[in-house]
Amino acid sequence: MTVPDTLTPGAPYPLGARWDGHGVNFALVAPRAESVELCVFDPDGRRELARLPMPDCEHGVWHGYLAGAAPGLVYGYRVAGPHAPDQGLRFNANKVLLDPYARLVVGRYRAQAEFDGRDAAEPGRADPADNAAVALKARVVHEPYDWDNDAPPRVPLADTVLYELHVKGLTQLHPDVPPALRGSYAGVTSPAMLDYLQALGITTVSLLPVHHRADEARLQHLGLSNYWGYSTIGFFAPETRYASGHAGTTPIGEFRDMVKALHARGIEVVLDVVYNHTAETDEDGPTLSFRGIDNALYYRLRAGDPARYENWTGCGNCLDLSEPRVLQLVMDSLRYWVEEMHVDGFRFDLAPILARGARDFDAGSAFFAALRQDPVLARVKLIAEPWDIGPDGYRLGDFPAGWLEWNDRYRDTMRDFWLRGDDSAGTLGAFAMRFAASSDRFRHGGRQPAASVNFIAAHDGFTLRDVVSYDHKHNDANGEHNRDGHSDNHSWNCGVEGPTDDASVLALRARLQRALLATLLFSQGTPMLLAGDEIGHSQLGNNNGYCQDNATCWLDWARGEHALADYTRRLIALRKRYAALRHARWYEGDTRGAERAGGQPDGQPRNQPHNQPDDQPDNQPDIAWLTPEGTPMTAADWEDRARRAIGIRVAGPADAHACVLLFNAHAHDVVFALPPGAWRVMLDSAEPDTREHDAAGTATVPARGVVLAVEAR
Repeated sequence: MTVPDTLTPGAPYPLGARWDGHGVNFALVAPRAESVELCVFDPDGRRELARLPMPDCEHGVWHGYLAGAAPGLVYGYRVAGPHAPDQGLRFNANKVLLDPYARLVVGRYRAQAEFDGRDAAEPGRADPADNAAVALKARVVHEPYDWDNDAPPRVPLADTVLYELHVKGLTQLHPDVPPALRGSYAGVTSPAMLDYLQALGITTVSLLPVHHRADEARLQHLGLSNYWGYSTIGFFAPETRYASGHAGTTPIGEFRDMVKALHARGIEVVLDVVYNHTAETDEDGPTLSFRGIDNALYYRLRAGDPARYENWTGCGNCLDLSEPRVLQLVMDSLRYWVEEMHVDGFRFDLAPILARGARDFDAGSAFFAALRQDPVLARVKLIAEPWDIGPDGYRLGDFPAGWLEWNDRYRDTMRDFWLRGDDSAGTLGAFAMRFAASSDRFRHGGRQPAASVNFIAAHDGFTLRDVVSYDHKHNDANGEHNRDGHSDNHSWNCGVEGPTDDASVLALRARLQRALLATLLFSQGTPMLLAGDEIGHSQLGNNNGYCQDNATCWLDWARGEHALADYTRRLIALRKRYAALRHARWYEGDTRGAERAGGQPDGQPRNQPHNQPDDQPDNQPDIAWLTPEGTPMTAADWEDRARRAIGIRVAGPADAHACVLLFNAHAHDVVFALPPGAWRVMLDSAEPDTREHDAAGTATVPARGVVLAVEAR
């Protein structure tokens, strides 16, 4: 192509590269830079064709217009300024830098030495090596798309069932997905996969990160990669590794096809987004984009030592959203994925980082305020991972109204209840609190039960199968001598850890999986399934599979436990069928005995959950906590450390059916007296093949089982 010798004055907005039909406007935020050059490359991004000085800088935005340029043009930036790490400045014009607003990334970081920003022999000096041939570049994009009649499903929060999945891992081994599509966005939209997801009954897929990533050098040197994708370098660009590469397709178009196809089945799409840090890692990491554009603007630097980064993420750096331009970047990215890619919401990794001011978490932060007032983003689902490793970083329950939060207290309590055995103390009150959507954490400021995202397993930790199969992690393949990952030690013993042919052990594990799944789907709040848990997927004890892009994490559908999938499908259908199992508002019930019992800091029964809809008569509380004898739980019952069985009567709103849930974590059967009235047993987790039947006054709940009975009318 013929490249003009100069850029003409352009416009400082919009940021990034925008084609207007006659040329392309380029705009880059770099207020501390002394000069900026636009670098134009050949279509493959390997050969630098021209360096064009940006003619104007306005309010810290460098901009210029390239007449005659068109979509497809590959470009990067060279940004000049002082290289003074001790002042927080890391400019190096020898490095070609990726546009933070790139819609499509060309190339891949492969841990080359050319990305070092400082001279290895003289660290205080900028590295003289030029990286143009290997640098990440952006491609100018203009992709009109026919969305046809696509519309967001807008699933009500009370009806939402989340399904956390990895785009590649979901389909890489699926025998009914065409081989050429496996592991790709297109694979997710294959008929076999769409049929499965729709039949399972989930309402919302939560995709592990799909923003363009750069794998850490340490992992690459070990022959591994950041499979989960928590190493973002392009907040507007879909990860090209998940595109099928078929002729006539692009990563952007294929991602849109996926969203459109899921919407057509009534399924929402939520993205896991990583705005808390970037793939440039710590002060020894590569110079890919932000570090070389304006290090002191984008990152939080240590007070008194700006050569080093604050590391409240554990990933080497933190983006600084207290800076308006960085907040603008995040907001522009979020709007792009909603408006241009039609996603339905976001799960924010290490979300407290985003709401920190100079240092501390602030529920009134600019980030929360910007989202709340934004006409596009205020109507999508917002889910927080409510912790980071910064000061006072555990913030469960502290996010504003409208937010949902991953509830790790729910996970830990439910695992304890089912796995620790009869000698474990103090779990029954906590079980009740977590079952009822953790009102001790979320019932304030206009928040609703759906704010609690309940889960037994997630991508980070043991799978459900491994929860009931391993006492200890087995992460040796990660190359960190098994030191990585959570301890995940539940101090329970089923006789054998790991794979076994012992029929009694396998039966016990299967029973525990079904009990945990029933607990999850029948609890109040928003349930989240980890993809593969419904088919018994195991990672052989690896509870930190972030770097295992292989059969450890890929779902093995051919050997999956399809009876367990059918059982899970049935649980979701029951949850949808009976409104009592998914209250939209807080319980108001008889909690006096629980309140007198006192409680532990994690929410054991002191503030026992309560909620009663306005249309529920006062003399018929919509929840009642019952002993196996059918009597209301008393303070003494809550304090009984050996008690591992509880009944819960839940009234439905208005004229909906009431439900009774019977939980028995003992190693022996327990006979429960049912409340007055006619009841029909709909499910027995211990004997899932048992047909529905009427219950005459009592119901026997097998060891480690859950029974659902529904009011017969």
